[in-house]
Amino acid sequence: MPKVTVDGQEIEVPEGATVLQACELAGKEIPRFCYHERLSIAGNCRMCLVEVKPGPPKPQASCALPATEGQEIRTDSQMVKTAREGVMEFLLINHPLDCPICDQGGECDLQDQSVAYGRGATRYEENKRAVTEKYMGPLIKTVMTRCIHCTRCVRFSEEIAGVDEIGAVGRGEDMQITTYLEQAAEHELSANVIDLCPVGALTSRPYAFEARPWELKKTLSIDVSDAVGANIRLDSRGREVMRALPRVNDAVNEEWLSDKGRYMVDGLSKRRLDKVFMRKKGGLKPSTWDEAFKAIAKAKPGKSIAAIAGDMVDCETMFAAKTLLKACGSSLIEGRQTGMDYDVSNLAAVNFNSTFEGIEQAKAILIVGSHIRWEAPLVNVRIRKAVKRGAKVFVVGPHWDTTYPAEFLGEDLGVLNSLPDEVASAFKDADRSAVIVGGGALKGAHGKALALASEWGADFNVLHFSAARMGGLMLGFAQKGGMADIVKASPKVVISLGADEMDFEPFADALKVYIGHHGDKGAHAADIILPAASYAEKDGTYVNTEGRVQFAEKAVFAPGDAREDWTILRALADALKVDVGFDSFAQLQAAMISEVPALGEEGLADYGALPKADAKAKAEGTMSAYPILDFYLTNPIARASAVMQRCSDELLHGGELAEAAE
Repeated sequence: MPKVTVDGQEIEVPEGATVLQACELAGKEIPRFCYHERLSIAGNCRMCLVEVKPGPPKPQASCALPATEGQEIRTDSQMVKTAREGVMEFLLINHPLDCPICDQGGECDLQDQSVAYGRGATRYEENKRAVTEKYMGPLIKTVMTRCIHCTRCVRFSEEIAGVDEIGAVGRGEDMQITTYLEQAAEHELSANVIDLCPVGALTSRPYAFEARPWELKKTLSIDVSDAVGANIRLDSRGREVMRALPRVNDAVNEEWLSDKGRYMVDGLSKRRLDKVFMRKKGGLKPSTWDEAFKAIAKAKPGKSIAAIAGDMVDCETMFAAKTLLKACGSSLIEGRQTGMDYDVSNLAAVNFNSTFEGIEQAKAILIVGSHIRWEAPLVNVRIRKAVKRGAKVFVVGPHWDTTYPAEFLGEDLGVLNSLPDEVASAFKDADRSAVIVGGGALKGAHGKALALASEWGADFNVLHFSAARMGGLMLGFAQKGGMADIVKASPKVVISLGADEMDFEPFADALKVYIGHHGDKGAHAADIILPAASYAEKDGTYVNTEGRVQFAEKAVFAPGDAREDWTILRALADALKVDVGFDSFAQLQAAMISEVPALGEEGLADYGALPKADAKAKAEGTMSAYPILDFYLTNPIARASAVMQRCSDELLHGGELAEAAE
């Protein structure tokens, strides 16, 4: 490891480190605009200038200069200070004085660094350059006059997202960042460029002029829009969640977030259930908690009661429901609301065992029945990294637009029974490989995919697309025959815990109780609606598709008469005159952890070894479509979101936004 001296302090740096990284290891702050740890080096902005000996007697860009043995680096000399002041002066030559009305104000790198490293006064009296707005879709607001040409957005789109939609035209002062033919940026990670932009050139269109950062309360939470469990921060003001931003977690989402996880939060305040409703004379009418509980008790369900969990339910809610049904003498609980049915006796067989970080090391990847770009955009980013390192990708299922070279093997799952020689040889030659089975192919291809993984020595992975799935399976929230078993039992009372995707028709004769937060499909089908809290309005534990246990905190209070789910279930226990053994959230959580200790330890749960594969297993069936038909409208919060509806209309279905006069 080379030794370098930074401002008189000698340190060792890793091989291949840059001077900028060496300075950071020494605890020195180096200003930068174009450099980013997860992007390639551009060397555009020249803000990271330092003085290096041996070398030419001039400041050098530390981001693009390798650290070598014996270097003497100065970050605080007069030459460096003057050079940085000069660079900042050039950067601000064309930058408009927009700070009072710029959404980046208060969290802007340009503001911070101009104060810390700038001259403090301008000498520029010429006309400033102006650039027309570039339309980048319903999520990204552009004021390109502010752009300093750092090209972070261009590099993110090309290198991380894998969608070459943003680029530069022109040279010098005439250079402009734009999308191809000024069309919308049409991919699932487009809004991450807002976080990357160090100035106010790219800001959030839905969040424009809504709030300043110092007005907001910041709460650590988990994204429930898919099963990745991305770490997010919810920023709220009063009782409203204003925005969601990604948090850095290298093991899960690095520092990225899908557009749905980021922008569906406006749906938290729309179409909300804030009153108790009961079906009277064919219609849903406002009611009271007492009346609703009495009606449920009057049905005298006894053992004939079932609970079905939705896709965004926390573990505590599912455990409370399971405890209530157990006290009633029932075991009719299910979380796979759309009717999926697969063996859950060994959780390792339905887990993403490679882990998200581990999948990057695979040299061959077989994807069976999963549209990964829509089901888990952040896992797609990891697979793209693997491909950049030389991995080969094969896909069984209908064609979708990949962001990396991939060979599609057809829609017939039976192709797994006799794979082409090139596939088998790619896996046999790979020192590490992975098989990924999507939720939609679990029934037809699980056994054969497991056998292939065993034969090749590959990691076996199941990619779920519901935030509640793994937590529910850990709690035993699954019947051997799936929803078919619940239907066969013909329960008198069916409790739907935010289950909006399920088919309510088979339960026409049952009393349908919907405990949820949005007036979506489940509420329309219900006989009794009990308003509950969304993921942002309660503390809760979630387990992602790789078995990682994570905790989300309560950001705001639920609206109107809505209550946290566990309190509703606790009150329902009193109405049904059964004892559930908890009176507070702490008691509930303690009881849950006592039953499933893994839910009390944040991190990857240990599911043990994979079951022995059946070498004679066969894959059968055809996948004509994937379970997710519209990326932006997969859950009740997203469907209530005006932003998600506009994205669906404009980006997927080619619709035009109607003007007010229309």
